[in-house]
Amino acid sequence: MDLQQIADSFEPMTCIMSVQVYEDGSYGNIRIVCGNKAYVDSIENPENISFAGMLNNKFIPDSPYQKYIPHDLNFEDACYRCAVLKKPFHTYIHPERYDFWVDMYMMPLAADNGDTYYFAYSQELTSAASSSRMSNVDAEVANEVLETCIKLRGTKDFKHTMDEVIGDISKMCEADKVCLILTDSQNRTFSVLSEAAGSPEADYSVEGYLRSAYEDFYSIIETWEATIAGSTCLIVQNERDMEVLNERNPAWYESLIAVGVKSIVLYPLKYNDETLGYIWAINFDVERTKHIRATLETTSYFIASEIANYKLVDKLSVLSSFDMLTGVKNRNAMNQRIDAIIEGNEKLPAKTAVVFVDLNGLKQTNDNGGHASGDRLLKQAAAILRETFTDNDIYRAGGDEFMVIAEDISGAELEEKLGRLRLYQSGTEAVSFALGYCYSEGETDIRFAMSTADKLMYEDKKKYYERFPERRRK
Repeated sequence: MDLQQIADSFEPMTCIMSVQVYEDGSYGNIRIVCGNKAYVDSIENPENISFAGMLNNKFIPDSPYQKYIPHDLNFEDACYRCAVLKKPFHTYIHPERYDFWVDMYMMPLAADNGDTYYFAYSQELTSAASSSRMSNVDAEVANEVLETCIKLRGTKDFKHTMDEVIGDISKMCEADKVCLILTDSQNRTFSVLSEAAGSPEADYSVEGYLRSAYEDFYSIIETWEATIAGSTCLIVQNERDMEVLNERNPAWYESLIAVGVKSIVLYPLKYNDETLGYIWAINFDVERTKHIRATLETTSYFIASEIANYKLVDKLSVLSSFDMLTGVKNRNAMNQRIDAIIEGNEKLPAKTAVVFVDLNGLKQTNDNGGHASGDRLLKQAAAILRETFTDNDIYRAGGDEFMVIAEDISGAELEEKLGRLRLYQSGTEAVSFALGYCYSEGETDIRFAMSTADKLMYEDKKKYYERFPERRRK
């Protein structure tokens, strides 16, 4: 059979590849036997979109595929399934090592020769993601992806819905454990958003285990990108793959072996080139690898998008509730809290204090040193309040006015904290507070408490300016 003639009969970039199989059924060399002009140009032509991504920009027939792209377990598995198991393969992916998307097709050829099996590999490259190509999946995969999208887009409880999605992935993978872990590269932290166990033995807290077993598990997480090695994911199915993992990442390999991991799928969750986290499934059904890969390649894209949206909403919620200058909660958050208490949606505990704090002399500071000086004074005041009322909610109620709701506090504790603040009434400190409070050991009437505290605060402020008339507002 003339393999070059077969390659030349295709219009898209196409090459013929071979897979060597040993007597025990494992595979050896995977080679690019020959290619048509379009495929050779993808390697040799500097104007081709893929040129810069090739390791060696000269095509040599019958070369190991690693001459042109890095060692990729996922690609090898697809090659084996197509050439040896005679299973056609198609996917549309964006490997991290490239700045383009790859629409790849593999078709088995009836050209087997001894221990060598052949298939045709065709590809089309796009500079940006194509939604029509992404949706070109088989019916079962499409149904699972669509179900995930519907759940995520229709939810009012993101965490609960994500638990459902991870549970679905666990069933699809038939895995011992599936986990979605969020990462923060700036702060080098992680948290488990959701997990699902496939057996009672695997029904344990992943986050609890990782924090107890590792002094710094993030040091393992930050090695995963290099271990994936520019592919879309990492799929380890057997001992041979585990040895490749051992070569790439011996520390992680040892930790997996220690807990009985024999197979693992690891998918990064990326959005706008930022890694938001990872999905992993351990000890999955390797007979379903093709389906798992096809499903997660698309599902992970949508999950990452929803996580990004969730984090944005959460960030906006923070922005709407916190004063950006001082870092304490803002008037909007204060009003929502008070409304919740008045409407009976929140009940304050016994021994609650409402404290009003006004910053003396802010106008004078603004007049003399400008608003930058006034801003520094407000930040200092907020820092003192946070340090004093460590476990309580502090609100910036207005320009120079703060309110504190101190719950589960004794009268003695309250007086000790107020005493600390009164140290800033000597006239020698840049920060000076006027104070008023209302303390209750029974049911708290929030409106009465606020009115009382506000009245006493202004009485305290009046006394301050009587002592220091030169600092009076003008």
